Formats: sequence, structure tokens, C-alpha cells
Amino acid sequence: MINVIEFELPFPPTVNTYWRRVGDKTVTSKKGKAYKHKVEAAILEQSPFVMSGRPGDANIAIELVACAPCKRKRDLDNLLKAPLDALTHAGVMDDDSQIQSLTITRGSIVRPTGMLMVKIKWYSPDKLYSQPKQENINDYPRFD
Repeated sequence: MINVIEFELPFPPTVNTYWRRVGDKTVTSKKGKAYKHKVEAAILEQSPFVMSGRPGDANIAIELVACAPCKRKRDLDNLLKAPLDALTHAGVMDDDSQIQSLTITRGSIVRPTGMLMVKIKWYSPDKLYSQPKQENINDYPRFD
């Protein structure tokens, strides 16, 4: 079983451009669909074994480093939805609910397109759920 993979993805589109309203439905925009395909291609190129080696019911820890294409101000939390959606579409995980730990850090500027560095670690389905409830956040299990 593959426990850890690391790869680089294209810098994600903003949440505002990832979806579009069509009548009373919200759908993935052309920009969002193009991003999903770029992510899938990047994963197949850098880590082709991830599609067949991952356990479907595993818990997941994801670490992201967002290297923006310019110095423009960006909210890190707005960068999460597009890559997580694209990782699910690419088959890296079955559902966002598998994510037990999610970390995003601002990286350095990478001109002209930016990039997102990704590290994913899989755990057995019972590993994190069996941890006793703890009072201090520093007492929780680390994913190093």
C-alpha cells in the first residue's frame, strides 16, 4: 500500500471562477473543468501509481504549499476547494470526508503561473478515529 505521495499541481483558480450558475443549478465552469483535467494530467505524469495504489476507505492527511504567481493578496482558505475537488475527480480520494488533517502554507512567488505543492498521506480507516479525545491541540497526533 502506498502511504505517502508528493507532487506539484497548477495554481488553482479562484473560488469565484471555479463555479457558474446556470438557471437554478451551480456547475463547474469551463475554467474549473480545465483545472480538473490539468490536475489529473499532472498526477498521472508525476505519480501514475497513485490511482491503483491507494486504499479507497483510508483516512487522509493533506499538506499544501501555495506558491502564487504574483504578490497579489490572496486568502489561503479560498484556494482549497478547487484542488480538493480536482483531487477527488482524479481519483486520489473517494470523497473529501476522508480528510482528517488539512494544512495550507503560503510559499514563495513562482512566476509566471504559480504552483501548488501537495503531500498526501494515507492511514488505515480506524487509525485516527481510535485516538482518545484530548484537551490540548498539541496533544493530537502529528503526520510527520
